Amino acid sequence: MNVTQRQTALIVGASRGLGLALVKEFLERDWSVIATQRTPSQELDKLTERFSGTLRIETVDIAYAGEVRLLRDRLDGQQLDLLFINAGIARSIEATPATIDEVDFLSMMLVNSLSPVRAAEILRDLVPRGNVIAIMTSELGSITNAEDGWQCYSASKAALNMLMKKFASRYAEDAYALLLIAPGWVRTEMGGNEATLSIEESIPLVVDTINANLGLPGLRYLDRFNRIIPW
Repeated sequence: MNVTQRQTALIVGASRGLGLALVKEFLERDWSVIATQRTPSQELDKLTERFSGTLRIETVDIAYAGEVRLLRDRLDGQQLDLLFINAGIARSIEATPATIDEVDFLSMMLVNSLSPVRAAEILRDLVPRGNVIAIMTSELGSITNAEDGWQCYSASKAALNMLMKKFASRYAEDAYALLLIAPGWVRTEMGGNEATLSIEESIPLVVDTINANLGLPGLRYLDRFNRIIPW
């Protein structure tokens, strides 16, 4: 009898919001999931009760490269069908370069731009050639479609997209499906109550988009409907 082995996802940044919803969605689709939290998450703990044996929780703060390397060591020998990195903060969203607190801007560049791609580079050897590395981005990272508002946050997402472009060039021979996925404006702690989408309206479509790109090498900047967003 042939037994189909579960696909395995490592979802970095999964203690709440979009990341937590991703974990739940993949578990419900019969994946095995390794989920990371920065601090203990009661919501993740509850999922382990429901999905015993298919959910593993690790603790890491991807703003610190040393912690990501320790995570890599703990996962040595693990093979991933999907590495999904979900990390983002929004600070001084209405500020301009002339008015923003420099600490807020630098924090966004560290967490939104550098840390996700650095984590992808540190963890990439857990992902066999041809599998998927995805990072949560935003439509606001599109320079082509740029409008007023959230100026410095948008700059951090544009920087993320550029770093991922360079990552794709550096590791082109590995034939990864490299996805920058924009989930839309979602009602979360970061997105705020005025956002147009619920988590339930966004995340299942994000997972559908990932599934549609399994085994398709190359870098793509996509919305939740699997549509190309201009750089």
